[in-house]
Amino acid sequence: MTHGWDVSRMIAMKIRYSLSLLCIFLLSLFPLPALAASKADVEAQFQSWIQKDLWPEARKAGISERTFQAAFAGVTLNWDLPDLVPPGFPKPKEQKQTQAEFSSPAPYFNEGRLQKLAVTGRGLASQYQPVLRRIEKTYGVPGPILLAIWGRETGFGVAKLPNSAIQVLATKAFMSTRKDMFRTELVAALRILEHGDVTPDQFRGSWAGALGQPQFMPTNYLKYAVDFDGDGHRNIWTSVPDTLASIANYLVQKGWQRGRGWGYEVTIPQNVSCAQEGPDLAKPISQWASLGIARVSGKAFPSEELKASGMMLVPAGRDGPEFIVTPNFYVIKEYNNSDLYGIYIGNLADRIASGSGAFQEKWGDVGKMLRSDVAGMQKTLERKGYDVGGTDGLPGYKTRRSIGQWQEKSGMKPTCYPDSSMLGVLK
Repeated sequence: MTHGWDVSRMIAMKIRYSLSLLCIFLLSLFPLPALAASKADVEAQFQSWIQKDLWPEARKAGISERTFQAAFAGVTLNWDLPDLVPPGFPKPKEQKQTQAEFSSPAPYFNEGRLQKLAVTGRGLASQYQPVLRRIEKTYGVPGPILLAIWGRETGFGVAKLPNSAIQVLATKAFMSTRKDMFRTELVAALRILEHGDVTPDQFRGSWAGALGQPQFMPTNYLKYAVDFDGDGHRNIWTSVPDTLASIANYLVQKGWQRGRGWGYEVTIPQNVSCAQEGPDLAKPISQWASLGIARVSGKAFPSEELKASGMMLVPAGRDGPEFIVTPNFYVIKEYNNSDLYGIYIGNLADRIASGSGAFQEKWGDVGKMLRSDVAGMQKTLERKGYDVGGTDGLPGYKTRRSIGQWQEKSGMKPTCYPDSSMLGVLK
């Protein structure tokens, strides 16, 4: 006969057993998150990835084992790079936009910096005059444009390139937000080493993996770098002729038109709509001139340019310098897809060529808005049928043009630039 205490104990044991089974079942459905990996764990995974994952692909691409092992000798992860997502680590939280994401273009054109670059550029134009003449004869790109890009990218080669290109590219190929892109660039970098143009210890670049004085990504190096000094190597790290000619070849391959400049600062009469900008709305320069658009210098447009195409460009809308640019302006933007970059290069090239100075029209105090607010405007304009070029929160020419068109249609004076006063109106 079982005592009541024994029965109670048996029941309690059965309950505990049942609860244990239930916990095991629930854990199988909802496992606890794995403990975050340590940096040492990730480093070990990285070394395994190099040998077991990357090496077979490199071998298929024609990379010898000798080149591969030399490239990765002593290479570890660079944990200081941006946009990393290490395996086993929590993903970084997206930052809510609470600060102004862009402001007036004025700070981009630091006058002191531009003056210094122009002075140095004029000196280098004199020093490398024979080389620049040969390059222009070969490729058709004016020397001042090449010097301006060289100056903007690496301060005419003075800027330090502190990073091992292989380390940067391998880190990003292993654990960045754009692994596939950087894996392609990493294999291209190994092909450069295989060719023998540079040794691993000289193979330096930026934190983004851009190489040498012209800041070419490895795939662009393979396509556009040239040996202009005739030593048998495409050396964009220490050879000035190779550096400048490689930039020229890049621009030509992207469509540079021989014999044309980049553009002109102009005044656009108030009765001419600013909502006519963009490479898709090109007109003969003579037609722009017939509307009353004139160069701020007071000079006429060159006669040989009048029949050629030009495009309106108003990077700050009506509140800043205005331009008529040539197709070569958009070729410069192939180097860095930014209107302000293209204007910077053009202005610096003009300063180097002729000693001209700052823009005659001042940059207004535009901007100071959240990208999320501008993106909201872009979405509203899209719903209304306007082509804003994407809702990225940045006021590119299609957004500026759409704003101007909407303002005109709404009976407003077009400014062609987003403004906080539009937030309550553009619905």
